[in-house]
Amino acid sequence: MATVSVYNTDGKEVEKLELSDKIFGVEINEGIVHKAVVAHLAAMRQGTQSALTRSEVRGGGRKPWRQKGTGHARQGSIRAPQWTGGGVVFAPKPRDYSIKINKKEARLALFSALTAKVQDEKLIVVDELKMDAPKTKNFAQVLSNLKADKALVVTEDADKNVVLSARNIPDVKTEARVAINAYDVLKYDSLVITKDAVKALEEVYA
Repeated sequence: MATVSVYNTDGKEVEKLELSDKIFGVEINEGIVHKAVVAHLAAMRQGTQSALTRSEVRGGGRKPWRQKGTGHARQGSIRAPQWTGGGVVFAPKPRDYSIKINKKEARLALFSALTAKVQDEKLIVVDELKMDAPKTKNFAQVLSNLKADKALVVTEDADKNVVLSARNIPDVKTEARVAINAYDVLKYDSLVITKDAVKALEEVYA
């Protein structure tokens, strides 16, 4: 069972916290992590791209010239793909790019990502993270105190002041505990998580 330090917003250690091995000490499964990341990126694709095929482009109903005797190559329509303004060969159409991944696989991928952060000593637990008002400068100072530059900040509930304070800081993202996923955990160098969020994770997945 791993033990990590708990810090306050000034970056000072206030206590020690034991982490559950079921979440923060699993055997890392790189294959499942890769599958989860691919599924996440695929789900983010809009899939709204579209182009016109030769049957959908307006015009071109009349044969441009007779079949033989003109000296030109034979042509059937000015909307064929080789013509300027013609249709697109195998034109992309709206589609769903999502990839199915089981809940247990997604959960194992998340646990593997969290375990990797613990092993790399990139998991930073804070006793609480509250902002009296949206203030980017103050929040940036908190991250500086915690020595977390490119960081994913996870709170138990979506705190509006925290979200507004962090949204203009480059390479920083805030998420509620229920929304975290393996991709975001791995994308950012550090994971800053509140003590309440850690306890909630352990209660949910115990």
